[in-house]
Order: sequence, then C-alpha cells, then structure tokens
Amino acid sequence: MRKHIIENAAYEVATQIRTVEDTIDAALTEIAELQSKIIHISSITGSSVATGQAAVEQLAASLQALVSARGGMARCHAELVEAKQFVPGLRTVSFGEGGECPPMAKAADLRIVA
Repeated sequence: MRKHIIENAAYEVATQIRTVEDTIDAALTEIAELQSKIIHISSITGSSVATGQAAVEQLAASLQALVSARGGMARCHAELVEAKQFVPGLRTVSFGEGGECPPMAKAADLRIVA
C-alpha cells in the first residue's frame, strides 16, 4: 500500500513538472508572437523605432526571464530524476515504454470547420 502511495505521488509530481514545462514553452511562444506583432504594427504605422522601444525592451526582459525559468525547470527535472534513486520503491519505476517521465501532452489538432 505504501509503495502504491509513493508511486502515485511521484507520478503526480512528474506530471506537474511536465505541465509547468509545457506552460513555460507556451508562454515563450506567445511572447515571440507578441514581439512580432509589435514590430509589424510599428512598420505599418511608419512610427519611429523609438516609439514603443521601452515596451519592446520590457518584453525582451520578460522573454529572457522565461528562458531562465525554462532552464530552471529543466535543472529541477534532472535533479528529481537523480533524487528518485534515493527513494525506496521509485528506483525501478518508469512510465510507458521505458521512459522515466510521463509522456508529453499532445497538442490538439484544431481545425476551422465551415
């Protein structure tokens, strides 16, 4: 019974780590798209490059912070994989086809239906 509780807890942690990693990646994608739109609207309006430069700099700082957070999560993930060898009952646990972690969430294939 205790081993089952430990395995379930480890699975929940592994699944949550994957969720956080996916969320950070999605946020990075959104920021990149926002940067692109800001630059595009600037060129459409013929604005000076200085117009909105402070916003672009803040966006770049946010992007860099998320990149650092992504790296931090990768290191956290690696540390937990390493730590599991010291938890009785987890040393031989794997999820799926030999992987140490639960599979990545699959993106939904969204389509416009007329």
